[in-house]
Amino acid sequence: MIKRLLIANRGEIACRIMRTCQRLGVQTVAVFSDADRHALHTRTADQAVFIGEASPTASYLNVDRIIQAALDTQADAIHPGYGFLSENAAFASAVVKAGLVFIGPDANTIQAMGSKAAAKHIMAKADVPLIPGYHGDNQTDGYLMDAAQGIGFPIMLKAASGGGGKGMRVVRDAEQFLEQLHAARREAKGAFGDDQVILERYIEKPRHIEAQIFGDRHGNVVHLFERDCSSQRRHQKIIEEAPAPGLADTVRLALLDSAIRAAKAVNYVNAGTVEFLVDAQTDEFFFLEMNTRLQVEHPVTEAITGIDMVEWQIRVASGDALPLQQSDIQACGHAMEARIYAEDPDQGFLPSAGKITKLILPSEDQVVAGQASSTVRIDSGVSEGDEITIHYDPMIAKLIVHSDSREACRHCLMGALSDTAIGGLTNNLGFLQDLSRSHALATGTVDTGLLDRDLGGILNDRAPHSAIWHAAATAFLRNQEVGQLDSQDPWSLMDGWRLGSPSSRHLKLMWRDQILDIQATGGQVNGYQFVPPFHNPERAVDSALKVHDLDTHQVDVIDIDTRWRIQIDNQLFSNAIHGSDDGTLVTPMPGLIMDVQCSEGDQVVKGQSLVVMEAMKMEMTLRAPFDGVISEIYISTGKRVDGGAQALKIVRAQDN
Repeated sequence: MIKRLLIANRGEIACRIMRTCQRLGVQTVAVFSDADRHALHTRTADQAVFIGEASPTASYLNVDRIIQAALDTQADAIHPGYGFLSENAAFASAVVKAGLVFIGPDANTIQAMGSKAAAKHIMAKADVPLIPGYHGDNQTDGYLMDAAQGIGFPIMLKAASGGGGKGMRVVRDAEQFLEQLHAARREAKGAFGDDQVILERYIEKPRHIEAQIFGDRHGNVVHLFERDCSSQRRHQKIIEEAPAPGLADTVRLALLDSAIRAAKAVNYVNAGTVEFLVDAQTDEFFFLEMNTRLQVEHPVTEAITGIDMVEWQIRVASGDALPLQQSDIQACGHAMEARIYAEDPDQGFLPSAGKITKLILPSEDQVVAGQASSTVRIDSGVSEGDEITIHYDPMIAKLIVHSDSREACRHCLMGALSDTAIGGLTNNLGFLQDLSRSHALATGTVDTGLLDRDLGGILNDRAPHSAIWHAAATAFLRNQEVGQLDSQDPWSLMDGWRLGSPSSRHLKLMWRDQILDIQATGGQVNGYQFVPPFHNPERAVDSALKVHDLDTHQVDVIDIDTRWRIQIDNQLFSNAIHGSDDGTLVTPMPGLIMDVQCSEGDQVVKGQSLVVMEAMKMEMTLRAPFDGVISEIYISTGKRVDGGAQALKIVRAQDN
């Protein structure tokens, strides 16, 4: 049995691996960068070793430093987690060469499955169904254009190496092809160091179904059933569940059988996932890729099987046989996982960075939404006071729920989300609640393109009703009375001044672009009276209505399954507005300028791509807001910029 394990990762997955190690009595070694000196995973491990600067290439992607840290701390093995080096064959090989155990499949398996093109050739020989496409080595623009036209539009462009939605583009006609091809290559090169792409027929409204497989060195291969990961935006998963809803038993069995054949075709050892696209119209399924690592969504499989997959990984890497045979593995109930991110759904899911000033998560032992048989699990790599930085993925936590039935599970998820609150940075909690109550999720009819195609139909656009405004106003006044607001702010502390008169306060509440001016008199003991009055204020004390105080200027009010973030406005607080309508383009957040696609004096048209930047592992494009001429450029390729930095200026065509 492995006695000391170095975890070559950070955040949530490092903490999750440590949880199992602590139960097994395995000592843990964390590695950390400059940005993670005080991170939760460094505080949780038995030992922590500094490995470099904040940039992943200088730390979490630095193979030599990680292996040296393992040797210096006398670790027996290295667990790569997911992301970073988890699917890097050279890293797996270097670990073994250093005399350490790699917690994962063999390097040759990672190498074979790391190339989507090579993987598809292997799967074809194993009789695993494939999507029609081109997976060859000729990567010239002209040849790929001809191949795309031969397949027929729409097509999907994919990075040949890697995954996670990086380097993926849907191209609907030949006119878009070259621009999208160059963008996919650029993103693939930055993420995986390889700009080779493959082409596939694009399946309209597919489901993303994946099978969890496990193998050992004794010739055993099993599946741990399937997961549905169709709730995605820009190919990034949001809510995952197990088992997949509405999947015919014949399709499920055939898919799982294909996953076993895929694993045996590469002599698979340890944990892996075989991903498929399922055509909802025909029930046909096609091999997508094999992920040679632990998946982010593995907790839903653990919930329905009762298996600790990290424990299995450690035991298999130690040379043990799989603890169970296929006939012994049973699925019980239904599980869902919601990924909580620091991002803004109202701004195209733009990542956020900053300090977590408040973090309220549901207790893992509580009963949610009255479901006595339901359980809640929290996997997180942060705590209150920690920071989400621009250097890494903006995940805050994963919320996993398990119940006897799918509908009970969905209601449990909604209840657990309503018990969660995050202050200090923008997050997707409201969006997750909107998605969890949506008709598509309720009926199990989500496809991979739904959120990109009809995000407006999911996002809550209902204005706050009277009880919501009442609850928010009462929360702000309560904070004022206990002295939480800035004592130097006369506008918030304005009070009754005549002897014997009730206190009076003025509040300006805001939700998005809606503003409500109210005057409040009274106090907590006798309650408040508002002008203008709220209708049916008794709803404000409804047990289904929850209020989370985030800070002195923001509260979240939740009405069963919908969340409103209400702000208070005064002379000392207002929303920062970046950019202007004078033609000055600004960067939406800190990041790296990848490509400046224009020069001073160029004529541009509305919507034209001008600047490509990368921030928090996501590529963003700044486009011309109107027809005009580039008058000034303030940035250059390769330059790091702050959020709100001036990028360039355009003079309107009519002003030129």
